[in-house]
Amino acid sequence: MDMYSETDFEKIDLSQKPPREEPERQYYYIARCREWVREFKQKNGRPPCFFTQTFGCQMNARDSEKLEGILRQAGFEEAGGENADFVLYNTCTVRENANQRVYGRLGYLNALKKKNPHMLIALCGCMMQEPQVVEKIRKSYGFVDIVFGTHNIFKLAELISRRVEEQHMVVDIWKDTKQIVEELPAERKFPFKSGVNIMFGCNNFCSYCIVPYVRGRERSRKPEDIIAEIQRLTEDGVVEVMLLGQNVNSYGKNLEGSVTFAQLLRRVEEIQGLKRIRFMTSHPKDLSEELIQVMKESKKICHHLHLPVQSGSSRILKAMNRRYTKEQYLELVGRIREAVPDISLTTDIIVGFPGETEEDFQETMDVVEKVRFDSAFTFIYSRRSGTPAASMEDQVEESVVKDRFDRLLRRVQEISTDVCARDLHTTQDVLVESLNDHLEGYVTGRLGNNTVVHLPGDASLVGTIVPVYLEESKGFYYMGTAGQEP
Repeated sequence: MDMYSETDFEKIDLSQKPPREEPERQYYYIARCREWVREFKQKNGRPPCFFTQTFGCQMNARDSEKLEGILRQAGFEEAGGENADFVLYNTCTVRENANQRVYGRLGYLNALKKKNPHMLIALCGCMMQEPQVVEKIRKSYGFVDIVFGTHNIFKLAELISRRVEEQHMVVDIWKDTKQIVEELPAERKFPFKSGVNIMFGCNNFCSYCIVPYVRGRERSRKPEDIIAEIQRLTEDGVVEVMLLGQNVNSYGKNLEGSVTFAQLLRRVEEIQGLKRIRFMTSHPKDLSEELIQVMKESKKICHHLHLPVQSGSSRILKAMNRRYTKEQYLELVGRIREAVPDISLTTDIIVGFPGETEEDFQETMDVVEKVRFDSAFTFIYSRRSGTPAASMEDQVEESVVKDRFDRLLRRVQEISTDVCARDLHTTQDVLVESLNDHLEGYVTGRLGNNTVVHLPGDASLVGTIVPVYLEESKGFYYMGTAGQEP
């Protein structure tokens, strides 16, 4: 049992000052929020409802599960839309258009709040770590109630309490932190699988990327805390975990004693009841021979590796500060495939980085042809203020970038359609994740290599791993039937 599970929030003495230590301090404020919720319910005849929207990566998605867990423990109930009593946007700032989407939604929320004056609006996440963004919210969006960043999401209950008591906008942004606070409630989207943060922040400073500035420096959780969390999850029915970090391959570097990511994986593998292990994201420069060996020997690590290449041009990779060359990337892929022949490789590619020539772009296309990725997340370079790349000369003309992007996307999709059919007419294990939204009487799941499979079934299959015969390939997914080959 952890400290959170053993806490009776009804017995917390709110007449005392809040504790200084975490997470006990947040338990105190959750209890205080529960008092406010009771008052709201007496006044309105119902509990307050909340709505959250998550922008961005899986780290943000996991953060949102924690935020929703805090809200539920405080007594809030989930609403179906933004016309709620408490609206929270967990923001992303990797690309400029992500910021614009949030500003657009805020205009809509302002209209809702005029009709519902007791509505509370909160903003958190990476976008809030940018000082100019916070200043703009202060000046132009004064109806926002709570603003916090990436380092202190655990403080949500405390910030709600402050806003209720002080009756004005609460801004609590930390520039950086070494603090890691877990043992708080989390509302998992799926009862049978879960993300698990193993580290936070990034030390790589790729020249195009804002993440190290908004997520802070790398800090790893203690391995025993990670193992304990996964053990609790498996006891609660979780069969698959996704180990999360901006660069999981550098896990453990800031911990006392030498604990590598590969060593952590070996320990996770030993957990009884756990069936599948996934992880992301892996930086090519830190992917060790030890990790390749662990993946080869493991019975639980899924044969799927997300390995962002970003560009196939060694010249552009140097300008990106990626710290590997095209040749080194291809050699690494060769070693991975030699050890794990059926590995599914996915990647990220940026088109139109400053100074990119047609020759550079053809180098990227060459990598795509040689590696033959299962899928690739392709992006047009987004100029982010505050990054070295934003001030680089030779920004590529928009029409040129669009043409290259279209050519890349077309080829990536052609290869993916071919590669993803490799398991056709075989029987593979599928973790069934949900009822199918479009086909009545069907369920949807994933292979270990992350490919989607649709098959006949009902709700009783959700959360189970079943053998499925893959009858038909549709390019990016299969149609199958539960059971062995007919």
